[in-house]
Amino acid sequence: MKLQRFERLTADGRPDGEVYLFWCPGCKARHALNVGRQRRPVWTFSGDMENPTFSPSLLYPDKTPRCHLFLRGGKLEFLSDCGHALAGQTVDLPDIPDEYAM
Repeated sequence: MKLQRFERLTADGRPDGEVYLFWCPGCKARHALNVGRQRRPVWTFSGDMENPTFSPSLLYPDKTPRCHLFLRGGKLEFLSDCGHALAGQTVDLPDIPDEYAM
């Protein structure tokens, strides 16, 4: 499984958008993307669970190492300002490791 989808609810049970998790092989961690209008930041999603595209880029400036990427057409496009070994590279979106799946 490349993406995991969760529906987010407000404290009173109303729908509050969706969250998608994917595995980042550069950080060796899950990253989350909010899709919906209630939470910020918000990304758009193509709807394709196997070859997803999200926009705009995803930036984790406070992570160690820093992570900045695009997820387009099922590919992770790591930007040159990433602080890990995949900076400047494009790789296929991997499956989420079983031990990190929710």
